[in-house]
Amino acid sequence: MLRDEQIERYSRQLILSQVGGKGQEKLFQAKVLLIGAGGLGSPCAYYLAAAGIGKLGIVDSDKVELNNLQRQILHSTPDVGRPKVISAQEKLQNLNPDVEVVPYEVRLTSQNIMEIIKDYDVVVDGSDNFPTRYLVNDACVLSRKPLFHAGILRFNGQAMTIIPFQTACYRCVFPEPPPPGLVPSCQEAGILGVVAGMLGLVQAGEVIKYILGVGELLTDKILLFDALTTTFRKVKTHRNPECPICGENPTIKELIDYEEFCGLRRREE
Repeated sequence: MLRDEQIERYSRQLILSQVGGKGQEKLFQAKVLLIGAGGLGSPCAYYLAAAGIGKLGIVDSDKVELNNLQRQILHSTPDVGRPKVISAQEKLQNLNPDVEVVPYEVRLTSQNIMEIIKDYDVVVDGSDNFPTRYLVNDACVLSRKPLFHAGILRFNGQAMTIIPFQTACYRCVFPEPPPPGLVPSCQEAGILGVVAGMLGLVQAGEVIKYILGVGELLTDKILLFDALTTTFRKVKTHRNPECPICGENPTIKELIDYEEFCGLRRREE
């Protein structure tokens, strides 16, 4: 039974036939892990918390920097220098005390990721680098956790939803990380803040639809967004039978860290 205050808080979605009381209960019971409290994770976390997701885990080892505030809306000027996960936890619990927010101030590695994701129903990838992106994909496939991916750069973004062994995974489309220097980072090439907002909200919408079991997910397709032309388009994908992680004869059977492959060195914790 919903409390009177909850009925008021969620009234605009409770009246939706696809949600109602039963759907709201599904949201209350859901456990979602967000990788990153940055440009993608900030808007995604805000809307998942507002919708009443019961448990939100947030993984991020970074501290808030002034240059983050152009797009990372979970944080504000007084948060500069503070851990992002603590800043995020405070904002989200102030927004909605119903939500349990669990901060993980760690950098994901092949050694800790399986232990972190095991308690969650789904995973949202808001990471900003290829090593983490491939690590998260591989861990979710091996543990059969639905994964909601997005990536952003300059004026563009992409998103896809992955149901392991049912739909195309990230490696089905991009089998290996790009060689060092081929793809610039947002730090090198720039990013329009609203692009992060658009794609983070797409991720939140996909998570909510998945939990409720409604609508059509971004499975076996990639959604591409161009802010300069304000256009969306979808590109069809498919499971690759030769995929190294979810194919018929997988060659990846354990997790590895990709920093060396991608020409990146871990910063000191």
